[in-house]
Amino acid sequence: MSQWNLIIDVARCENCNNCVLANKDEYVGNDFPGYSAAHDLHGKGTIKIHRRVRGEGHMVDAAYLPTMCNHCDDAPCIKAGGGAIVKRSDGIVIIDPAKAKGRKDLVGSCPYGAIVWNEKAQLPQNWIFDAHLLDQGWTEPRCAQSCPTDALRAVKTDAAAMARIAAEQTLEVLKPELNTRPRVYYRNLHRYAKHFIGGSVVAKVKGVRECVEGAKVVLSLGGRALQETLSDAFGDFKFDGLADEAGRYQIRITHPSLGSASAEAAAATTTVLGDIELSAMTVAA
Repeated sequence: MSQWNLIIDVARCENCNNCVLANKDEYVGNDFPGYSAAHDLHGKGTIKIHRRVRGEGHMVDAAYLPTMCNHCDDAPCIKAGGGAIVKRSDGIVIIDPAKAKGRKDLVGSCPYGAIVWNEKAQLPQNWIFDAHLLDQGWTEPRCAQSCPTDALRAVKTDAAAMARIAAEQTLEVLKPELNTRPRVYYRNLHRYAKHFIGGSVVAKVKGVRECVEGAKVVLSLGGRALQETLSDAFGDFKFDGLADEAGRYQIRITHPSLGSASAEAAAATTTVLGDIELSAMTVAA
């Protein structure tokens, strides 16, 4: 059976907030019986964008993470709802606007914080994947339709095909340790959720301090090589997608004609080492 999924590319999201605004435009002041009561104009939105800045100086980036109801296949909110929250055969989770009246307790049942409380209507509410529009023949929810960078894409397919897509595109879900089996997948989630180690390789060439291109840089932890790269035309190198680890990374840099250098960095945080001069002393951060 085909079910709905949403794929979000963190690297494409530019924080334009079109998805947030389109969602507000659809639901604020609009009742959709059986699907959703009107959302509160001044209340919390059911689509949010979170921001994380990593690095410093010239080696800094900002990532934006759109979040919403994950339409989990093993949703804790459904277990807590006692019939007030249902999952449709197409995978979409709906909070019944009649049965959920007054159920503020359901807000805390979502471990992702995706259920918001509408004080005016006395209702818990979620992003319903715009089920009312899909049932009319729409091929995507408004958040995806309004995204100018194609950061959000709706996919309706069966479980086996979605598993293949997730594997082929290295898609991830939020909080996989919860085993809720979300239907919102993320590409390039490392941009928001993980760390990087970066720096710049320099050397004295004919008495002038120059950027070094093509230096081999190896990242190790506990004597085990993890990643390898080459410095670019500006002497920069970067190891991204690093998870929290205990201990310290070792960075070894070698160049066939300009010498070598080494550095260390904490393994649980983003670190920009700055300039590392070949044949210089070890740099620690």
